[in-house]
Amino acid sequence: MSLQEEIISELGVKSEISAAQEVTRSVDFLKDYLKRHPFLKTLVLGISGGQDSSLAGRLAQLAVEALRAETGDASYQFIAIRLPYGVQQDEADAQRALEFIKPDQSLTVNIKAAVDGEVAALAAAGVDISDFNKGNIKARQRMITQYAIAGANAGAVIGTDHAAENITGFFTKFGDGGADILPLFRLNKRQGKALLAYLSADAAIYEKVPTADLEDGKPGLADEVALGVTYDEIDDYLEGKKVSEQAQSVIENWWVKTQHKRHLPITVFDDFWRA
Repeated sequence: MSLQEEIISELGVKSEISAAQEVTRSVDFLKDYLKRHPFLKTLVLGISGGQDSSLAGRLAQLAVEALRAETGDASYQFIAIRLPYGVQQDEADAQRALEFIKPDQSLTVNIKAAVDGEVAALAAAGVDISDFNKGNIKARQRMITQYAIAGANAGAVIGTDHAAENITGFFTKFGDGGADILPLFRLNKRQGKALLAYLSADAAIYEKVPTADLEDGKPGLADEVALGVTYDEIDDYLEGKKVSEQAQSVIENWWVKTQHKRHLPITVFDDFWRA
């Protein structure tokens, strides 16, 4: 089995999908998780305004609406959270996403004071924090905030990790990578777009240039620029298609380099990192 085949198998990606079936699969998955854990009543997710959080958010809302209809329990709720650092330049995109998601509850928590306070405390201790490192602090502060809100509302935190992100490890370890449940896992980027189109999302949501937007010095840096490979190439690779040698090399290098992000803290029984 080639490395490409191993990755496709591990991430569960299909070469072709039915958007309707995959929407149902994700919604049922979220419903089943809540039903299996009766002490959980809410789903919590940070909304950036991009493709992934828009899709995951709408799926979560559909799940809790279905649970309320099936059980008569009005306490099943979806909480969408805006988590800007100061003023978000693409706030209009976030509001467009919220209009599409139609969450039961919508909160805004500005993380700037918490992030800047952490950076200042580290500076006082003699630790210089780079812009890149600060970007990861932002992502981890968003995780902390989501779990705080989930903890106050008997909730589970939704993550937006999907196959095209997972393969490159393009997430912050214990930041946006920190979650309880991943309804998009198995889908690549273009498949996520297909689900949004099926759900009648504004095309602007899934045509927006994907960006993590974590670094102050590189605002709005496109994912594809940071990765050195396009999402079309990643998606083709994940669907078992042949891509250029350059693209294959970049994708597989990211997979190997970021393997540690896909594991819980390493123990003496783990040996993947020795290879």
